[in-house]
Amino acid sequence: MHTHTLGKDFTVSAIGLGCMGMSEFYGARDDSKSLRVLARAVEQGLDFFDTADMYGPHHNERLIGQFLRAHSGRVKIATKFGIVRNPGEYARRLDNSPAYIRTACEDSLKRLGIEQIDLYYAHRVAPDTPIETTMEALAGLVAEGKIARIGLCEVSAETLRRAHAVHPVTAVQTEYSLWSREVEADILPTCRELGVGFVPYSPLGRGFLTGRFQRRDAFDADDFRANLPRFSEQALETNRRLAEVVIEHAHRKGCTPAQLALAWLLAQGPDIVPIPGTRQTRYLDDNAAATDIHLAHAERDALERALAECRIDGARYTEEGMKGVNA
Repeated sequence: MHTHTLGKDFTVSAIGLGCMGMSEFYGARDDSKSLRVLARAVEQGLDFFDTADMYGPHHNERLIGQFLRAHSGRVKIATKFGIVRNPGEYARRLDNSPAYIRTACEDSLKRLGIEQIDLYYAHRVAPDTPIETTMEALAGLVAEGKIARIGLCEVSAETLRRAHAVHPVTAVQTEYSLWSREVEADILPTCRELGVGFVPYSPLGRGFLTGRFQRRDAFDADDFRANLPRFSEQALETNRRLAEVVIEHAHRKGCTPAQLALAWLLAQGPDIVPIPGTRQTRYLDDNAAATDIHLAHAERDALERALAECRIDGARYTEEGMKGVNA
C-alpha cells in the first residue's frame, strides 16, 4: 500500500477507510461482518480509519474500540466531535464550546480504548462559537497529549485561515469526488497554500459513481440516501449520465468504476487521502487496488472533457444536513 502525507508529518495509507456506514445511514448494521472488513483492511495495508462520535451515535467508536483491542498500534484513528444527535434521529445541533470539546474528547478516548486520538476533527463549525475559541480548546488537548493533531470538516477557506493562525491544522475533510468538486474553487487551493492535507469523504459519490444506486428502489427503507436531493428521481435522470461516463472510462482503462474514481482523486496529489466506506470485503479489496492504477495525463484529460458535458442536479444534503457546511 502506498502512503500519502497529511500536513507536515502525518503519513498514512494512501486510501483510508470510512467507517460510518458500519453503524447507520446505509441500512442495517452487522458488527461481525464489519469487524471482518476492519481486519481485512489491516491485511491490505490500510492503516487510517475514520469515525465520529455521532455515528450510531457512539456505536461506531465502540465498534472501532472493540477492533483496536486486538490490533493495538496498527491503525491510526481519526474521529470527530461537534454534531449532537439523538439515537434514531437525523436532526442535529452543533456544539463547539470548549466544555463540550473536552467532554466529547474524553468520551471518545474511552469508547475507542486509546490514550491519544491521532487526528481530531471539528465535524462541523458551530456559528455561535468563534473558530479561534474552538482551536484554542483543541490546542489545549494537543498540549495535554489527548490528541495528536487537529482537523476541520466542511469549512470555508476563510475559516481555515483563521483556525490555522491559532494552531496548525493537519487536514480538512470535505466531500470530494467526480460529482462533488466544489472544493477545487477555494478550499483545496487554500489547503495547499497552508500545507494542510485534504481528506475526501464520499469519494465514490455514496456509491453512485460505481454504477450502483442508479434507481430509487435500490435503497433499503432505512437508507438515508433515498432522502437526499441528489438521489431524487428527477436528479437521477440528470446525474445518471455522469456515472455512465465513469463506467465507460473505467472499462477503457481495464478497472472498475470505483477504482477509476479513486485513482482520479489520488492523482490530484500526495496530500490527498480519500476514505471510501464499505461493509463488504470484496469492495474493500477493490478500493485498495486503486492505489496501483495510474492515470496518464491523456486519460485524465479525456475523462475531464467527457465530464464537462455532464450536468449535476441536486444538493448534497437536505437542509438539515447542510448545517455547518462551508462554515
